[in-house]
Amino acid sequence: MDTVLAAPLEIGFDYTRSLGPVLGRFMTGLRDRRVLGSRTADGRIHVPPLEYDPATHAPVTELVDVRPTGTVVSWTWTDRPLDGQPLDRPFGWALIRLDGADTALLHAVDAGARERMRTGMRVRIRWAASRVGHIRDIECFSLLDAPEPDAETIAGDPVTVMTTPVRLAYTHTTSPEEGRYLRALAEGRLLGQRCPVCRKVYVPPRVCPADGVPTEEEVTVRDHGTVTTFCVVNVPFAGQRLEPPYVVAQILLDGADIPIPHLILGLPADEVRMGMRVAAVWRDRAEWTTSPTNIAHFLPTGEPDAPYESYEDHL
Repeated sequence: MDTVLAAPLEIGFDYTRSLGPVLGRFMTGLRDRRVLGSRTADGRIHVPPLEYDPATHAPVTELVDVRPTGTVVSWTWTDRPLDGQPLDRPFGWALIRLDGADTALLHAVDAGARERMRTGMRVRIRWAASRVGHIRDIECFSLLDAPEPDAETIAGDPVTVMTTPVRLAYTHTTSPEEGRYLRALAEGRLLGQRCPVCRKVYVPPRVCPADGVPTEEEVTVRDHGTVTTFCVVNVPFAGQRLEPPYVVAQILLDGADIPIPHLILGLPADEVRMGMRVAAVWRDRAEWTTSPTNIAHFLPTGEPDAPYESYEDHL
């Protein structure tokens, strides 16, 4: 049997949002070492604050200060912290009801040991030394009797925008079918499989979405195909590898019954069209691995456009 292929993968982006009048005041308060809660029509204080009353659906306008101390309502323990978590040593995740609030806030508790964590324990905020108007301005919660480190006062304009990095790192392990597809790419071939029921060819191989059965017969398809649909990317973003505008298209490979997404280069973005015939541009053979990136992009072939009827069922 072939060795199972596996590779570490990471998905990441910086999520930026406008805060609005309620969360903007809440984040500004955190920067200034204050915690604000919202008072709803029933008199309850919510921390973090709500923007709209859940009962009346009216906008929430009244924010009040609550104490930086509170009580653990429930908790769990983390023995092996992950990158990006509040602490780099074992800690507790807890729902904490701050004094003066009626709801609980989720945050980390630096208890030192699992044996010290318990429901009902009293804790207080440990402020981050550098604060910008973010939930991470609360570094974590400490036991109430722990010494409180100094935290300087930071003044500034009201906080209106918050950016949070989002990262997911994991190891992807291939199925036998995907492994054969990737090994074929390392040989410069595009490999699909045919459904035994409907006879459609899927690239990459997969369970047939129409019949719900595994595909079996292996089929090598051409690295030429037809653009079915496409989008023009005009908006720049962090980590972008190409300068906009450029085109990402769905390409129906000759011999396949489902399109694959890829880049179309070699012509102005506004000249790409449905039905255009394209061919794969492979990277230098010395760079090939078991990866779809062996194909750098697709280029127009100069052939006449495919008739709409030839791909209308693959849009």
